[in-house]
Amino acid sequence: MTRYISLLRGVNVSGQKLIRMEHLRQMYEEQGFAEVRTYLQSGNVVFKAGGYTADDAAQKIAAAIQKTFGFDVAVFVNEPEKFRQIIENNPFSNKPEKETTHVYVTFLAGTPLLTEAPALLSKKHDTEEIVVTESAVYLYCPIGYGKTKLNNNYIESRLKCKATTRNWKSCTELYKMVMQDE
Repeated sequence: MTRYISLLRGVNVSGQKLIRMEHLRQMYEEQGFAEVRTYLQSGNVVFKAGGYTADDAAQKIAAAIQKTFGFDVAVFVNEPEKFRQIIENNPFSNKPEKETTHVYVTFLAGTPLLTEAPALLSKKHDTEEIVVTESAVYLYCPIGYGKTKLNNNYIESRLKCKATTRNWKSCTELYKMVMQDE
């Protein structure tokens, strides 16, 4: 069985698309996934699956959420190796002057329209930094993610692909969870 990390976009944010994590874990188990664990209340799930690619698992989870909870949710599923690469490629993680509490990773699904990446710079605050790659957007937001104009919706609209954002602590904790039993 392969370990995966899934991230659900927009779950339990501002009272929208509410899912209790115990119900989410149960739904994953009903789909045949094993060793299902959640992190926080925002749709972060570590699980094992046999016979699925990451894309297959994402489609299965999205369909099950629609059927079980009644709404569409973008689901991002990563194997540990891809997640590790995203973490290791973070340009802000090894810079002591960058407080990790201000670092965010926006995970991208599909192929981003990278020719639009420079347009993101026009929305950034003077103190913010942004680095765009094919699989993630790295943000340094010392003014706080809630105040940045470089939010999920804007990134999706410019790069023409689905996105979901997590703070750096969530990323590193999820990676620790998925690697615990390796």
